[in-house]
Amino acid sequence: MILRPNLAVLALTTALTLTACTATPPRAASNGTPVPKPSAAPAAVPAPFPSTYVAPATTPTLIKGATVLTGTGKRLERTDVLLRDGKIAAIGVSLSADANTRVIDGKNKWVTPGIIDVHSHLGVYPSPGVQAHQDGNEATAPSTANVWAEHSIWPQDPGFTTALEGGVTTLQILPGSANLIGGRSVVVKNVHSTTYQGMKFPGAPQGLKMACGENPKRVYGSRRLAPSTRMGNVAGWRAQWIEAQDYIREQDTYQAKLAAGVKDLKPPKRDLRLETLAGVLRGELRVHHHCYRADEMATVLDMAREFGYKVTAFHHAVEAYKISNLLADNGVCAAIWADWWAFKMESYDGIPENLALVDAAPGGCAIVHSDSEEGIQRLNQEAAKGMAYGARMGREITPEHAILWLTANPAKSLGIETRTGTLELGKAADVVVWNGNPFSVRALTEQVFIDGAVRFDRSAPRALPESDFLLGQPAIAGVTP
Repeated sequence: MILRPNLAVLALTTALTLTACTATPPRAASNGTPVPKPSAAPAAVPAPFPSTYVAPATTPTLIKGATVLTGTGKRLERTDVLLRDGKIAAIGVSLSADANTRVIDGKNKWVTPGIIDVHSHLGVYPSPGVQAHQDGNEATAPSTANVWAEHSIWPQDPGFTTALEGGVTTLQILPGSANLIGGRSVVVKNVHSTTYQGMKFPGAPQGLKMACGENPKRVYGSRRLAPSTRMGNVAGWRAQWIEAQDYIREQDTYQAKLAAGVKDLKPPKRDLRLETLAGVLRGELRVHHHCYRADEMATVLDMAREFGYKVTAFHHAVEAYKISNLLADNGVCAAIWADWWAFKMESYDGIPENLALVDAAPGGCAIVHSDSEEGIQRLNQEAAKGMAYGARMGREITPEHAILWLTANPAKSLGIETRTGTLELGKAADVVVWNGNPFSVRALTEQVFIDGAVRFDRSAPRALPESDFLLGQPAIAGVTP
């Protein structure tokens, strides 16, 4: 998306900003010489700001006779799904339930994995969209790899609730796109909590937000600072990676001397910015790179090869269709909108078939993302538009395939695919029950489960926890002036 100034306040409107995509697999450097793999990080202290989320105890739930999209490419008719102990316990026909199991009649209903949005600014640009809530861009230096988006999250953002009603169970919260390197992202579960630690997805890798193109050069060029051009963008990134390599060498040298028994060593000074960048080079953090133009994405992939790191996903990527095979060959996902482009020059050459063409490349990884507190409520309809544009160009995309854009593919890009994103035995019971085909304009969620616990129930929407901020607000209470 675009870096926006503050908008006039609509009561529940959040300012939008843009994110970044991830990099490429380590290969030979540009000159053909192998890039040495950085050594593993030195023995670390326990991770700071740990997740305090604990899946609650739940009543077993059996959904009977529904149309099930598993997220693995399968569509199962008149099928039962059993949720027990927070996991998918069974999928089949005519499953039995004991007296302690809650049974949901799935006739004429559809069941999918919970939706995962890889590009959200909920909590860091919360509603109401006022200046006091503008916490997504630390626009004080071109590289702010030292900042963490989670430290700006306001858990009471009403946007989390509206996203939940749209079936979103997991989100990646990113810094904005003002900077070349914007800081660390965090993956959260869409659960009510007083603290962000209570939402934090246990064990999910952190990401690093980076940004191509107009935003960094506009923000800093307007201050007569670097970067002010696209070549300045690339030079800025490369300088940061070179510093990170030096930081790793210093750490490695210290550890080697320590292991050799050298006495009176002075530990290297800790640097939060370089610690993050070193984490990328060591493969500990996933790069999510905001980038629109095909030529810039190709440049970033070359840079990733030069420094031996991997880009996980390019975000927005309106020209991804031009290099869909290159992205697939490098194992890079494209997190994109269905049909939003031409709002600035670098987004001018988008086409509505972008999603279908990225998906069509052998090994392609297409993801539908929101970057919007409004769009996140209807990601199923965004995917449906991608299906329609594909059909218009002669490529029929089935519901059982399109659901991957919202579930399995984003889970893969976030490194949580072994735990969620598909309906498979033993995986988290992150499940959405829909009133019909989720790709219909008439689709509504009826129930949303996270780790087997009901987090939204359309038949009793006020029965679940609400944020302190919403309590007493006239709109939520149904009071009109």
